[in-house]
Amino acid sequence: MQNTDGLQRSETAPDRSLAVPDRLLSVATRLFAEHGFERTSVQELVAAAGVTKGAMYHYFTSKDDLLYAIYQRVLSMQMQRLNGFAAAEGPVRDRLREAAVDVVHTTVDNLDDTRIFFRSLHMLSADRQTAVRKERRQYHERFRAMIEEGQSQGVFRTDVPADIAVTQYFGAVHHLSTWYHADGELTGTQVGTYFADLFLAGLRPEAAAG
Repeated sequence: MQNTDGLQRSETAPDRSLAVPDRLLSVATRLFAEHGFERTSVQELVAAAGVTKGAMYHYFTSKDDLLYAIYQRVLSMQMQRLNGFAAAEGPVRDRLREAAVDVVHTTVDNLDDTRIFFRSLHMLSADRQTAVRKERRQYHERFRAMIEEGQSQGVFRTDVPADIAVTQYFGAVHHLSTWYHADGELTGTQVGTYFADLFLAGLRPEAAAG
């Protein structure tokens, strides 16, 4: 498939087992990640999804709506999972480790979404950019609260601010889209385990004396 700018587009048969909104989101995620939000036309989206423009506009009023829905889908899923870890029973160290592993493997499982996030966030309207950043900030604050819980219990070192620990960890997580490949040697869970173990090792009180 070739569009008007002469670029060769990959063709993948639409998954017709998905409901139309989900099919459009799936196709939009792939095309936005492969070719960029601004270089993907509505016609390419509907053709790849196997639907009409009318069907698309029944669920999404614009490409902007699709882009925003992509952000909301993963942010909502990750926040729900993090809340589960944070509210669970058990030592805070174990809960934080599980959350740290989880955010890596869910990021890897949705790597196209991560690529889109950093490439195309500026393409959303100002209000929607603000909303997305607010949701991401709430996720980081929930994650930070577990670090602070451990600090208050003497489980984690207190000489490093929790905000710095969160910024350092998520800097590494957000960088995954630049180097991780699904056909590489490590699974997302394995990478998450390595990341989390290094992160938790740095939070040990004895690390402060090292």
